[in-house]
Parts: sequence; C-alpha cells; structure tokens
Amino acid sequence: MAEISRITGPEGHALAYVKTEGAGPCVVFLSGYKSDMEGTKAVHLEAWAEREGRAFLRLDYSGHGVSEGRFEDGTIGQWASDAEAVISAATDGPLVLVGSSMGGWIGCLLAKRLAARVAGFVGIAAAPDFTEDGFWAGFSEAERATLMETGRIELPSDYDEPYLVTRALIEDGRENLVLRAPLPMAWPVRLLQGTEDGSVKRETALALFDHIESPDARLTFVTGANHGFSDPACLRLIEQSIVEVSG
Repeated sequence: MAEISRITGPEGHALAYVKTEGAGPCVVFLSGYKSDMEGTKAVHLEAWAEREGRAFLRLDYSGHGVSEGRFEDGTIGQWASDAEAVISAATDGPLVLVGSSMGGWIGCLLAKRLAARVAGFVGIAAAPDFTEDGFWAGFSEAERATLMETGRIELPSDYDEPYLVTRALIEDGRENLVLRAPLPMAWPVRLLQGTEDGSVKRETALALFDHIESPDARLTFVTGANHGFSDPACLRLIEQSIVEVSG
C-alpha cells in the first residue's frame, strides 16, 4: 500500500492523498460528506486496483480525514477545488471518476472542469444537490431561521456525531447545483443505487440519470442495499462498473 502524500490546496490547507501507480485511466475515488479516504469502499478499491495493475487515487478533502482544515469551514465548491488540485498534482492522462454520496456531486462538478481528461464516471448512491434538495428543503421555518441567524445548525445522523450544517454550505451549494440543467458526459456512465438507502432517495438517482447526457449511461438499483453500498456483492458491482467505463 502506498504512503500518504500531501500538497498545499487552494485554500492553503495540506491535503492528504494516496496514489497507487499502475495502468490508466487512473481511478479517482471521491468520498462522501464527513467520510474520508480510509472508508471501506476506498480501501477495498485501492487493493483491487493494485491487484489489477490499475492506477488509483484516493484523497481527503480539507476538514476530512487527515487533511488540514475544519470540517465546518468547508463547502461543496471548496471540496471540489480540493479534489481538483490533488488530481492535477498527482495524475496525468485519462481519469475514471468514482463518486460516493457527496462524492457523486463533486464528481459531476469535476466532470465539467476536467471534461477533456475524463474517460468514465461511476456514481455510488450519488447525492447531487443534497444541500438544497435534502437539507434546506427538509428544514422547518424555525430551522431555516436559526441557520440564517446563527450561521449553523446541527442535525441528527445515523452515525456517531450529528451533521453540522452551515449557512455557507447552503449558500455555496446553490452556486454548484447540477440537477437544474443537462449534464453533458461524453463517456460511459454507471450509477449504482440501493433500494434500502436511507440517505439518498430513488428519485435522486433517477433525476441524475435523466440529467446526464451520455452515449452509454446505465442506472442499476440493487435490492436491499443501503447507503453504505459496501457488502461483497456491492463491492463487486463497483469493480465491474469501473471496468465497464474504463474502455
């Protein structure tokens, strides 16, 4: 397993990443909200890529994992820029973007910015526009008022700590929405979604599928799979999807 490397990101934070050398296109794993590059899918796919002789990159956005910065200071736009900076510093040539949950949204943003380099896209329980269509849409008027007045609000989560949502996250999210216009992707696309996902609705997966303009796009629903999408069968499906979009 390769060692952790670091670069200075666009906001001055030290951003951590692990690059495994191999044949291209380089598979780039983009993790979710409050997740990091030590997650089950990231580590599993790194080991798989190494066995297959494929180039692989996993990374921590600022405020995540072992990268510098405070989580509560981050926004979608900043985290996308963090990922773009690491990709530009650590790779060259074609890319396969693999985005999990929020990483699916970030992957959509990077697909626009790095279109000339992208060879394929895999979304795993992708959560585009969740700050607006999930958080903001689900807030009561009182919660919205608290958020706008105090700049932050805490929401219960299925994990150890509550989700901290900031006003900056919501406002920046509105500048980076991807489901309000077509999403050109001139490469193969695979979207994977569990039927028992408690965080991302089926309607979100369908909306993303409908917005993507690709010559080869497929959306697969997996019976019983949850938001983690990390059991052996799901991990094999992710591997298969990466192979399919890699050309």
